[in-house]
Amino acid sequence: MTPLERRNAALRRFALSITAFTILGAFWLGFEDSWAQPVVALVTAYVLELALETLEAATVGRPARYRGGRSAFFHFMLPPHITALSIALLVYPNARLMPIVFATAVAVGSKFIVRAPVGGSWRHFLNPSNVGISVTLLAFPWVGISPPYQFSENIGGIWDWIVPAAVLAAGTMLNAKLTQKGPLISGWLAGFALQAVARSAVFGTPLVAALLPMTGFVFVIYTNYMITDPGTTPVARRPQALFGFMVAAVYGALVSVHIAFGLFFALTIVTIGRGAGLYLAAYRARERVGEAPAIAVGQAR
Repeated sequence: MTPLERRNAALRRFALSITAFTILGAFWLGFEDSWAQPVVALVTAYVLELALETLEAATVGRPARYRGGRSAFFHFMLPPHITALSIALLVYPNARLMPIVFATAVAVGSKFIVRAPVGGSWRHFLNPSNVGISVTLLAFPWVGISPPYQFSENIGGIWDWIVPAAVLAAGTMLNAKLTQKGPLISGWLAGFALQAVARSAVFGTPLVAALLPMTGFVFVIYTNYMITDPGTTPVARRPQALFGFMVAAVYGALVSVHIAFGLFFALTIVTIGRGAGLYLAAYRARERVGEAPAIAVGQAR
């Protein structure tokens, strides 16, 4: 399987999983968000992704990436589909829809605006849905994150074990076989456990309380579907593990100073740091050869 085939397969499975989760959540699990949220998010993401890609392609004189047949268009639309549903699932703006539109617009727009030079092209380095959520939480203090209990509110008994286990198994298979982000997940989990122990030793936080988030449904979703975004995380094994560990470390630091929504802000901070590192690497490469590397704007991201 080529890297492109692996990427497309991962996108298809991820899109199918999050779509099924959205539908099951509305009819069975007990999601409290209205149907308007995913609809508005999807419309915003689709329109903005197509518009910005068309504009960029015309500006740099290349074919739009959604051209080339049904398969090309289908796979081009999967990332905005995933981004939109992720935001609709996680952002809780009460009855208002504009924060959903805002978060989705920031998420999609960040891919075209915030980029770093990598291998002769420009690539986005901010996790789209995560940065959209982070900016929205900062811009609108009255907006929160969907309550964790809603992900399994209407189920009980053995289903309290089956549903999280199914989500965990699906995410583990996706990351092990297609995204190949096992080292990143291992670094994240080890780092999260270590920061819990450190907070307990330094600040007297009960160890069980510091470790408790690891048992939640939201933690499973974040670990398997948010932090492992293939387009904005390292490829090599050691950098992957370091990336995951740093997200956990930053999370521990944020929680220690009583900053809410630490999971999302931690990932945003680490991806910004990685972007700065990519710029530094490009600068050093230019210094070694004595000239600026040729960078083609608008290549695959």
